[in-house]
Amino acid sequence: MRHSLLALALLAALSACQRSEAPATPATQEPAGTTAADEAADAAFTQLSQRALDEWFELSPVSATQIGEHRYDGELDDMSAEGRQRALDAAKRLLSDLDAIDVTRLSRENQVDAAILRNQLQSEIWNAETLQSWAWDPQVYNSLAGGAIYGLMAREFAPLPERLRSATARMEKLPVLFAQARDNLDPARVPKIHAETVARQNPGLLTLVDEFITPNVDTLEGEERERLEAAIDTLRAAVAEHQAWLDDTLVPGAAGDFRIGAELYDQKLRYSLNSELSREEIRQRAEAELARVRDEMYGIAQTVLEDAPDAPELPAEPDDDQRQAAIEAALELAYAERPARDAVVDFAKQTLAQATEFTREHDLVTVPDDPVQVILMPEFQRGVAVAYCDSPGPLDKGLDTYYAISPIPDDWTDEQADSFLREYNDRMIHLLSIHEGVPGHYLEGAHSVQQPSTLRAVLRSGPFAEGWAVYTEDVMARAGYLDNDPLFRLVQLKFYLRAVANAILDQGVHVDGWNRERAMDLMVRTTFQQEREAAGKWVRAQLTSAQLPTYFAGVQEHFDMREAVEAERAEDFDLKAYHDEVLSYGAPPVRFVRQLMLDEPIR
Repeated sequence: MRHSLLALALLAALSACQRSEAPATPATQEPAGTTAADEAADAAFTQLSQRALDEWFELSPVSATQIGEHRYDGELDDMSAEGRQRALDAAKRLLSDLDAIDVTRLSRENQVDAAILRNQLQSEIWNAETLQSWAWDPQVYNSLAGGAIYGLMAREFAPLPERLRSATARMEKLPVLFAQARDNLDPARVPKIHAETVARQNPGLLTLVDEFITPNVDTLEGEERERLEAAIDTLRAAVAEHQAWLDDTLVPGAAGDFRIGAELYDQKLRYSLNSELSREEIRQRAEAELARVRDEMYGIAQTVLEDAPDAPELPAEPDDDQRQAAIEAALELAYAERPARDAVVDFAKQTLAQATEFTREHDLVTVPDDPVQVILMPEFQRGVAVAYCDSPGPLDKGLDTYYAISPIPDDWTDEQADSFLREYNDRMIHLLSIHEGVPGHYLEGAHSVQQPSTLRAVLRSGPFAEGWAVYTEDVMARAGYLDNDPLFRLVQLKFYLRAVANAILDQGVHVDGWNRERAMDLMVRTTFQQEREAAGKWVRAQLTSAQLPTYFAGVQEHFDMREAVEAERAEDFDLKAYHDEVLSYGAPPVRFVRQLMLDEPIR
């Protein structure tokens, strides 16, 4: 999972860098010679891009801080009706001005950025007017409140006193944000799962204050210290007031349907993916991959169980039950090797170092020297994903990347913890460190931020990033990670089946009306997930939409692109050079990387 999006209209759909539902821009090629008109078009687009960024930063200060623009570190997003209208008007003006530019005269790089910008603006307008997350999704406000503090205090982008002054100003404004949430949210439209999740997360804001701010009040003196302490006290009271509203009004009154339905889902998916893959094609590919991968897993099971005592039947042509039993038995061999309940984070640090060393030794891709830390996931962000990679904003240079892991909750029984650790066994944590760290998200983010387009860095594609992370799992397995351990390949294929299942689950829930039983069968039986992992994913499928398919759609496009480039370059294909080139484009939607690499028209 990646962080850093910008316009607050999209914080309701955290990963939505979304695709236009308007007719596609005609295919374009860069003109053979640059004319004055071409130069004028590029200059006009450069000016428009900068204006879009400036307006977004001003309208969404919390995202601006996360991106690395610190002019508005003391401000908060205005979620009042007037503030949301200002953001909507700005998006419509920018889209109108973009429409006035002849994109056929732009350079190929600017054609890509123009397509990304158009998609983003149309997405914001659609979200504000049609999806209306601000009216039914309390996660919008929870993410803003937590991000307002975390974005300031988690990284040392400025001296501590300066960041504390900004935090003081934001804490003073947070009661207004809570009041706006209470004004905007209609309990009749809020799904119960959303209300309950945010009610649990809300106290985490004070945990952030206690962790990052309270221990440092002595950094300020005199009136500044008094103001900081008063802001903390005011915020504690505001959080308590908001908690009472969540518990007494929102949770009991929440009556919305978490399923957004086919029409909204298809629109949101097109925006989210910015891909040529349709919902139907994603479903067809995912179901085909389910069958193919389960067959490959059975082949590995035949190998590792061949001489095992009490092994299940291993016929050459198994029926479904025989295949299921064999794969489950083989996976049990992997589950037997798992970290202690309190050792997951330490083991993740060890596996990250090992994956980094292997990537360098096998020359798979250039490994950057940017700092990365393995941390406990902040409390206000727990409950959606087990881990994520939190890279510094594209405008902040040289700061740490965080590979965050959610700890096992203290109130979990030993049985629940055992279920979790069977899923996150030793080999799975190796894969998690590959996915979130090297050569996955951390490495990709460090490469992508070097691309000169600030617009592209800010509007980076979720499917590109998630697809790359899943793609690198396969790359590492095929390169022989862990000494070609067949159980590692088996667990890697199981991990890949998560991405496959994510794509099917998301549309199954939001379009086909799946219940928990059907969702759990897909995850637990068909794709071999442990009950705790599957139960968490069922919650995530209810809380989000059109984000879970980004992994599968993105990796399919990465696989397709590598196959096409290998075919075109033949004996000249070099894997490390290919990977470095893919990452050099700054994480736009994968289809644009392919078009740039193969000199195809920008569509």
